[in-house]
Amino acid sequence: MRTLKEAKIGETVTVSRLKGEGAVKRRIMDMGITRGVEIYIRKVAPLGDPVEVTVRGYELSLRRADAEMIELV
Repeated sequence: MRTLKEAKIGETVTVSRLKGEGAVKRRIMDMGITRGVEIYIRKVAPLGDPVEVTVRGYELSLRRADAEMIELV
């Protein structure tokens, strides 16, 4: 399954599920990233970390490790 880490700049993707356990998963969900939400990929830093996205109308920067836990449809 494809993850947010593999998404390209300018793409709009939909979250299918979150991998991970406990506090890490809860932190991602607290940022508004839940199943079915659309995420627009705005920018990716030159070395791939962090990834800047737009989610639920606000801009968010995610670490590469966190982006790897977000599976897409």
